[in-house]
Amino acid sequence: MRDDLGTVVDVPSRVRRVVSIVPSLTEAIATTHATLLVGATDWCTHPADLDVTRVRGTKNPDLELIRELAPDVVIANEEENRAADLDALRTAGLTVWVTAPTTVGQSLNSLERMLGAVIGEVPEWLTRAREVWRTPYAGPRRRALIPIWRRPWMALGRDTFAGDLLQRLGVDNVLAESPERYPKIDLAGVPEYDLVVLPDEPYAFSSEDGPEAFERPAYPVSGRHLTWYGPSLVEARALLTEQLA
Repeated sequence: MRDDLGTVVDVPSRVRRVVSIVPSLTEAIATTHATLLVGATDWCTHPADLDVTRVRGTKNPDLELIRELAPDVVIANEEENRAADLDALRTAGLTVWVTAPTTVGQSLNSLERMLGAVIGEVPEWLTRAREVWRTPYAGPRRRALIPIWRRPWMALGRDTFAGDLLQRLGVDNVLAESPERYPKIDLAGVPEYDLVVLPDEPYAFSSEDGPEAFERPAYPVSGRHLTWYGPSLVEARALLTEQLA
């Protein structure tokens, strides 16, 4: 089996123990086969009743604790996790599966490969997610600025999963041609836009923190539904369409 990086991953024929250091993938595995998970990050908030050993964050996982948990496979993501940490886990003899989708379509295929390799099945929620996103958007289009941080201001740039998801809702990222994926920005110098999309993660934008900085309409939205790929994709299209209406 090959992960999203094209790396051959020697996944055991029967996986009994999984550590996930990616919140969205933790939710994907827990929703499909909860008893396999033995470890997850402090940021893995879904499902709400998840009861596993916590291994710190995505950028600073407790590598020794992960080794002690003796997982059959560690689930990671190229963007969210540091290559040095993943190399250290491999050096310790652990199997690491890395995902790296940048579009909704890629994420659905990535999830199918990962869950097929680890669990051996395609869950019903993934089939529903494919159905939800199969129909192309055919309405009017809007141009959006999508900040992800302030102090300093940063926004979505090129080749991002969230940017692809939004364009499937008729919302085009004005910084999609940026040379960077997450550029720092000067609000006075960005291209003309119709609206601002303010996800509540990684920065916790809200109706009280963010919209006041813009003259254009600004819409706080669910960061989980905008940036996570997993079971949230089943709800994301309807929820974000409502939040951006």
